[in-house]
Amino acid sequence: MKFLITTTAALMITSAALADGHAPTPMVNAMDQDVSNGIVSASSVTAGENGWLVVHRTDADMKPGPVVGYAPLRMGDNDDVVAILTEPVASGDMLMLMVHAEKGGMVTGGFEYTLGAREDGPIKPDGKLVMKVITAK
Repeated sequence: MKFLITTTAALMITSAALADGHAPTPMVNAMDQDVSNGIVSASSVTAGENGWLVVHRTDADMKPGPVVGYAPLRMGDNDDVVAILTEPVASGDMLMLMVHAEKGGMVTGGFEYTLGAREDGPIKPDGKLVMKVITAK
């Protein structure tokens, strides 16, 4: 009974915070990983709104390059997010896992971003990309 009351209280506080415009702080948590199975995953992703986890190629310059995979995100916490790679990624390649919004496009629920476009583009709270760079093994 004590657990139920505590859990209910926590949910009410969380719901009230979200209703007041206090969306969760976006973040990506991922590690270097073997991608030979054609997928890349993030252990957890927090999104302030529905959107996408987008996998970009990158390099030592840490600039997002072409998109090589994506997966849908729901607002809030998303665990074990898996993106299917759309082209081969070699061991040693650097990948940038980035949170993108679901807005500005012609199709809700369809990923429409191309490099540099505004449709379904990256989110930038405080002017910073929400991303994690990993190395393929």
